[in-house]
Amino acid sequence: MIFLTPTKRIPVVKALKWRPGLPAILPSWFFIGSVIILIAVIITVTLKDLNRGRDIEIQTLLEKSTVLIRAFESGTRTGMGMRWRHDQRQTLLEEMAYQPGILYIAITDTSGRILAHSDPDKVGSQLYTLQEMQNLHVAQTEQWRITPFADGQDKHQNAFEVYRFFKPLKRMAGHRMHMGNKRPDTYWSDDIEDEDQDRNVIFTGFDTSTLEASQAKDIRNTIIFLSILGLLALASILSLFWAKRYQRSSRQLQDSKAFSTEIISNLPIGLITTNEHRQISVVNHTAEKILGHSAIGLSGRNIKQALPDSWNQLAGSEHNHQPVIEREINYTLSSGQTIPLSISVANIVNNSGNFLGNVFIFRDMREVRQLQEEIRRKEKMAAIGNLAAGVAHEIRNPLSSIKGFAKYFEGRSEQGSEEQELAKVMAKEVDRLNRVITELLELVRPTDLRIQRVNICDVIEHSLHLIRQDAEAKHINILFNVEPDLPLVDIDPDRFTQALLNLYLNAIQAIGSNGTLEVHLNINADSELQIVIKDSGKGIPADDLTNIFNPYFTTKASGTGLGLTVVQKVVEEHQGKISVTSQLSTGTSFELTIPVKHSPSIQEASDHDYS
Repeated sequence: MIFLTPTKRIPVVKALKWRPGLPAILPSWFFIGSVIILIAVIITVTLKDLNRGRDIEIQTLLEKSTVLIRAFESGTRTGMGMRWRHDQRQTLLEEMAYQPGILYIAITDTSGRILAHSDPDKVGSQLYTLQEMQNLHVAQTEQWRITPFADGQDKHQNAFEVYRFFKPLKRMAGHRMHMGNKRPDTYWSDDIEDEDQDRNVIFTGFDTSTLEASQAKDIRNTIIFLSILGLLALASILSLFWAKRYQRSSRQLQDSKAFSTEIISNLPIGLITTNEHRQISVVNHTAEKILGHSAIGLSGRNIKQALPDSWNQLAGSEHNHQPVIEREINYTLSSGQTIPLSISVANIVNNSGNFLGNVFIFRDMREVRQLQEEIRRKEKMAAIGNLAAGVAHEIRNPLSSIKGFAKYFEGRSEQGSEEQELAKVMAKEVDRLNRVITELLELVRPTDLRIQRVNICDVIEHSLHLIRQDAEAKHINILFNVEPDLPLVDIDPDRFTQALLNLYLNAIQAIGSNGTLEVHLNINADSELQIVIKDSGKGIPADDLTNIFNPYFTTKASGTGLGLTVVQKVVEEHQGKISVTSQLSTGTSFELTIPVKHSPSIQEASDHDYS
């Protein structure tokens, strides 16, 4: 007997490759939808493969049953030709039933009575009732079903049962003539049944344990596969979640980094940070501007090499994580200039107390010092104003009497006598003292500016015309350079001319003779009017530059020390600034900067009548 074995199936899984053209992270809804569709397809294919395996096992058992039935029919056909008895057919049936996996072979009539059975004890009994036989709808072709089966030990199991009509064939005497010799010969007829076989039914029952074990194994493997697939799907969703979360965190980190970088870059104070190896990692623009170094020149360098020793001492003296706050030190620029800095130093540590680096925060104190100096100057001017307001009137009255007596004695004295000369000196000193008091009152008295929109070139040319004779007498060359198309300026022409004259006269006195006085007029980058008055005089010593605007500071024997103080007041009344640079034996340059349009202060607005 030959049994057909089903071909082993080898499932082929195609790898899903990532296409390089796709974005790194797909939208979550698209990814989840794709995962769900892929899972549904895989589950459908898996269940289909599971049913296909079961179908193959059933087809194998059906083919085995068909072969067995046909083999038995062939054996029966041979026995009928040799005039076998029924007991011989029973023996053949029992022998064929001994093969592995066969539970029983039975032949019944259409009423279900057993005519032959692999178990001889069941011959003559009912295999199935008549109603059950009718429900089977026996036909000429094999049909199958899985039915319960109880063996002799009362162990219930399922049987794969195949049944159809059983038609053993007999050899009939037939004669046919051969074409050549016309000898009679016998032949087999396939349509003549044995007279004692009236449409009998043959049943074969196969053990289903292999089918059930294979099906259980497939179910178990399918469950394992689906579980793994579920875990992979869950892992994919979790990976998507973590990827989106990482993407969001990365974006937030980038935004925070950009935000902090922008803040650090635009801080109005200098900031330098180091890493745990005390190498400079961050230098903002203000720090570059203050120190005169670029970030490229400082980044990556050790602070012991890049920063002054005083800074390293502050960083090394910090103990117990207590920062150094607002320590004022002097910093020497590469040009040799020393600037005052206010510096704070702190260590950066994490939650575990591990050192991560240093942070240096510092600011240029030059403007603060200037503001402090300005405050002290204004306080001094206020004190002088209070003093001047109190005593100016009392001083001027006696001065008038003294000058009157001086003139009286001058008139009574002989011409050219010593008494007359002393009287003239007395009158001259009274006039000088009166002039000092007048300048002092002008310095401390609030000024009511008469702002007009004028052509600044005309004002400067007029002021230069007033000192031109004195300059030519001392062989001093006057140069006036002006930028074309200058706008009209809001100033008080008289007060501004007074300030210019004071600067011109100081320049002529500093030059002495045979020099140059230059006046440059232009609009600077901030759209402000800039006037530069430069002389080729002897210059001002560096120690005196910080005091030249103080009242009564003078290096001249006959000076009052109020000229530059008045100039500074006039410039400030016009909401401007004045600065000075000087080098010995080279000359001095005063720079006046005032806005083109004058914005009235609250005091000025209250003094004007807008009715």
